[in-house]
Amino acid sequence: MKKVLMLGTGGTIASGKSDSGLVPILTSHELVAQVPEISSLCDVDCVQLFSIDSTNITPSHWLQVASAIRENYDRYDGFVIAHGTDTMAYTAAALSYLIQFSPKPIILTGAQKPILFENTDSKTNLADAFRVAVSDLRGVMIVFNGRVILGTRARKTRTTSFQAFSSINYPLLAVVQNGFLMEYIRPMCHEKPTFYDTLNPRVGLMKMIPGADCGLLSYLIAHNDAVIIESYGVGGLPSYQGSGFFDVIRNAIGNGKTIVMTTQVQNEGSNLAVYDVGFHLKNHLQLLEAYDMTTESALAKLMWILGMSTDSKQIRKLFCTPIAHDLLHLKEGPQ
Repeated sequence: MKKVLMLGTGGTIASGKSDSGLVPILTSHELVAQVPEISSLCDVDCVQLFSIDSTNITPSHWLQVASAIRENYDRYDGFVIAHGTDTMAYTAAALSYLIQFSPKPIILTGAQKPILFENTDSKTNLADAFRVAVSDLRGVMIVFNGRVILGTRARKTRTTSFQAFSSINYPLLAVVQNGFLMEYIRPMCHEKPTFYDTLNPRVGLMKMIPGADCGLLSYLIAHNDAVIIESYGVGGLPSYQGSGFFDVIRNAIGNGKTIVMTTQVQNEGSNLAVYDVGFHLKNHLQLLEAYDMTTESALAKLMWILGMSTDSKQIRKLFCTPIAHDLLHLKEGPQ
């Protein structure tokens, strides 16, 4: 029988009622005990890394999870991480860069209702997660409401419904129905993983709104080593006289800062070459473009890259290199 390590981090799945709302109270041991069928799937060991609402997750927690998997990698056939849903997609993306080419499954799951509540989705999600953890699938994945989603492609798209996560610009890897795993896509097999242990959290994010002041972008640039701009549609920035965005970005890149353009639109990605408001950004200012990457993956990837290098050419090369299928519609080569 295969061995799986269960890592507890808190989240809704482990929460109970308090006078001020839900708070995590259950350990990973207690979660597994609530789902007896798991013992028929595999041998399980449990470790409680921390117990927090996932709103409080930081990059240091991602490093802690990755470190726990690295320390125990050779002892187990798979890993299940019980995690809050609100930042699960960010954690899945971060782990996809911190643990690359894993020949073993690394599964994140959670719930929209605590495991102690009636009509909870927790027990099904946990059981499904362990089914995938003992399968031949590999790499970082989210298993939720019967869907198996690649870690770099997941996004929380519903706040309360059980179908909380969607796969963005990439097919589902598999589904779990009535206890049976049906695989659609099996990632390429690798002999051993590559682990990383450094992140640079100095990455900011600005969402464009009509009439936005370029001073906000200047502030974010001053306090970060990289900034992601979520623009409209296929991408672009205001170019009317006095808007100031082009000058701010030109100065930032000249001072060694990294600027990435992505889109607020969930599906199909960016293409700065389409409109004049994007063409000059791409061709004259040489900022980076996220294309069909999720914002969660773009952010985590930048933190991973900047943790290793401050060289602009190396940053561009790594950002434009697809990792764990995070980037498909690449319209430029590494420069």
